[in-house]
Amino acid sequence: MPELRKDPISGTWVLISPERTDRPTDFGKELAPPSRSGDCPFCPGNEAMTPPEVLAFPKTGKKWQVRVVPNKYPAVTSGGVADRLGEGLFQGLAGVGIHEVVIESPDHGATLATLPESAVEDVLRAYQSRFHAIEKGGRFPYVLIFKNHGPEAGATLEHGHSQLVALPFVPPRARQELDGALAHFSRENRCIYCDIIDEEEDGPRFVSGNDDFVVLTPFASRFAWEVWLLPRRHRARFGEATEAEGSGLARALKQTLTSLDRALGLPPPYNFIVQSAPFCEDVDAHYHWHIEIAPRLTRLAGFEWATGAYINPTPPEEAARKLRQIMQLASSGRSKA
Repeated sequence: MPELRKDPISGTWVLISPERTDRPTDFGKELAPPSRSGDCPFCPGNEAMTPPEVLAFPKTGKKWQVRVVPNKYPAVTSGGVADRLGEGLFQGLAGVGIHEVVIESPDHGATLATLPESAVEDVLRAYQSRFHAIEKGGRFPYVLIFKNHGPEAGATLEHGHSQLVALPFVPPRARQELDGALAHFSRENRCIYCDIIDEEEDGPRFVSGNDDFVVLTPFASRFAWEVWLLPRRHRARFGEATEAEGSGLARALKQTLTSLDRALGLPPPYNFIVQSAPFCEDVDAHYHWHIEIAPRLTRLAGFEWATGAYINPTPPEEAARKLRQIMQLASSGRSKA
C-alpha cells in the first residue's frame, strides 16, 4: 500500500510508492523503447496489454481516438480509505487515490504538437470527462492532470500519453498558489490571474491570444521557455470550461507546443500541468485555473534543492519575443497559402 508521508519540518508531502519500482525503467533498468508494432501497450490492437479502459472516444467497439485506462503501475491505489498514519512526530496518510493514463492518439509517433486541433480537443475533453467523474464521486479533494513528454521530463513510454491523479490532499504547490491568490484578493478585491492577463496583454511577455485564452511567459519564470495558458473568463476549476473554450484551448495549446518545437528543436522534453482549484474549497472568487508548460532544458541541482528557488538562463521576455515571431511567421504562411 502506498503511503503519503509529511515532513515534520517543512510540511512537504512525499509519496512512498513501492509499486512503482516494478516499472521497467526504474533504477537504471531502462529497456529499449517499445516497437510500434507488437510491443507498445498503447498502440491499437494491444488493448489487452493495459487494464480495461474507463473511457474511450469514440466508444468501445469502434476505432478509438483517445483511451483512458488505469495506470498499470499506480503511484496511489484506488482501494481503501485515506486513513491517517502516525508515529510520534511523523504523520501521514494511506496512499489512496486514482491514477489513470490518457492515451492521446492511436498513432504511436503523434504528439500534441502534430495532432490535428480536433484531436487535441478530444484529449482535453477526455481530461474534463474524468475530472467531472472524480468530482462526482466525492472521494478525493484534488485532481492533478499532467503530461511528461520525453525521457528527460519523466516519460517512460514513447507513445503520446498524459496522466491524471486524484489525491486525498491538496498538494503544497497548489496550496501555495491558492494562498497567494487569496492574499491578493484580500488586498485588491480582484483575481490576481485576471490582473496578470490585463497587465501582460500586448506586453513584452505576451505570446499570443484568442477569444478564449491568453498565452504568456510568466514574469518569474522558473524554467527556460516556461509558458502559461490562461482562460480569459474567470473560473476556478478546469471542469467549468465550456465547449467553446475547449476549442480555444486546443488551438492555443497546439500552437504553443508547435512553436516551442520550432524554437527549441523537435521534440523538446517538457512537462505540463493543469492547475485547478480543489473540489472541496470555496475559492471561486480568487482562484483562476490555467495550464503551465515547462520545457526541461536544464537540470535542477544543488542551488534549487537547497533554496527552493530556480535559476533560469533565458529571460521570459526573450522567450516570448521568439515565440511571437514564430507564430507570426506561421500565421503569415497560412494566410499566403
